Amino acid sequence: MSRVAAIIPAFNEERTIGDVVGTVKRCRVVDDVIVVSDGSRDATVDAALRHGARVIELHENLGKGGAIAAGLGATDAQVILLLDGDLVGLSAHHIEDLLRPVLSGAADICVGQIKRDFIQMLFPNFSGQRALRRRVLEEIPNLHNTGFGIEAVLSRHVKRAGLRTCTVPLRHLTHVPKEEKHGFLRGYVGKLKATWQIAKWSGRNHRAKA
Repeated sequence: MSRVAAIIPAFNEERTIGDVVGTVKRCRVVDDVIVVSDGSRDATVDAALRHGARVIELHENLGKGGAIAAGLGATDAQVILLLDGDLVGLSAHHIEDLLRPVLSGAADICVGQIKRDFIQMLFPNFSGQRALRRRVLEEIPNLHNTGFGIEAVLSRHVKRAGLRTCTVPLRHLTHVPKEEKHGFLRGYVGKLKATWQIAKWSGRNHRAKA
């Protein structure tokens, strides 16, 4: 049984996924690295495999919640590390800082805070960098349908269930902007879509069906 598994949802992240996977693979506290290619049409799968990840290839884009659900179904690890596939500047220290409170039993979920972008200014608790106990994800109804709203759903669940949570700063860690990855128009549309999904799930009962 793996003790800690990293699940990395990735949609067209060929530029960055190799560095993210390589960093996680070098971190001794992580036993398994799973990249879920969420309908990618570029070389994300090849790059992740070259750097030693286990890859789940989804042929349709299910959204972030669906990708995480697929990754969770592929591991029996009791502690899950969630990371975005477009991170720049990820280090072993970031990973260890996220995992330490959960592994020590001090928290059920630990949220990493990185440099704020547009979405994080609107939703301060939004972060794709989290360490948490497996059961926290298993308690989320319709996890596979939450899309980019998964972080909002998790935040609501943590508050309602009275789970122990903490935050840690992840200094010098950033994302590649969507406009840079996909071009201005597609990137801007993607950002609007993500913002809408987060807003939708922030304002609804997490037990409601999508």
